[in-house]
Amino acid sequence: MRKLVFSTLVCCWIALTSIQAQIATPQPSPGASISQRVGLVDVKVDYSRPSLRGRKLFGEVREYGKIWRTGANQATKITFSDDVTLNGSKVPAGEYALLSIPTAKEWTIILSKDLKTTEQSYKQENDVVRFTAKPVSLPAKVETFTIDFSDLTTNGGNLNICWENVKTSIKIETDVDKKVMAQIKEKVIDNPTPAAGDLFAAAVYYLDNNRDLPQALTWMNKATETNPQFWQLHQKAKLQAKLKDYKGATETAKKSIELAKAASNNDYVKMNEKLLAEMPKK
Repeated sequence: MRKLVFSTLVCCWIALTSIQAQIATPQPSPGASISQRVGLVDVKVDYSRPSLRGRKLFGEVREYGKIWRTGANQATKITFSDDVTLNGSKVPAGEYALLSIPTAKEWTIILSKDLKTTEQSYKQENDVVRFTAKPVSLPAKVETFTIDFSDLTTNGGNLNICWENVKTSIKIETDVDKKVMAQIKEKVIDNPTPAAGDLFAAAVYYLDNNRDLPQALTWMNKATETNPQFWQLHQKAKLQAKLKDYKGATETAKKSIELAKAASNNDYVKMNEKLLAEMPKK
């Protein structure tokens, strides 16, 4: 009995040692994850990154007109924390498999609710949306398949699919204004005691979007009535200038310069000086 137990323990030890000693080698298509806040929406892409390794993209690695998981190993996954619009198509918040059908002149982009779909198991009935995107030629070769973000604005940006000398971009649009205005209503307009930070944020949003500037100035004055900072006063000077109160804007910009110099912030000194130079001289 003791021999049997000993033999069993030895076999288990050998098996465990064999598992622990397994050689780790690099993956040919390592996994990657990229996240980006677009407007007020968090967008995340999880995908695998194959390399060309001397091959041609179309003709060897991929075939035109065939469904592609837009990466390697498994379908690429894309996640949106809120509703978005992709190349004009509405997409609800959620997780999707990102598939594509490339051709020389146009790519069909597909978002599927089947996160485990493969090129062989793909079913069009699981599509949440499909739309087209135009590929463009890149001046420099991209050796390793890459998905990234570019051209970000306050309410959108581009998701780019790049490999070899081809880039296909998907335009992402988000409804920032609706969400920001709802917050302003809740935290400022309907709030009898709004915080100074919320007043300032609301004023700057109105300034940037050319909305009810007198109201924006009222909020700005309240936000800066106690211990104003140079960066706040710069925005106030911009707002006053937009309302054509050049005398007030000049005084505010000069005060902002004074505080910026005390804080050793030369960037704001320059921005205020530029604002002063652009205002009409009277």
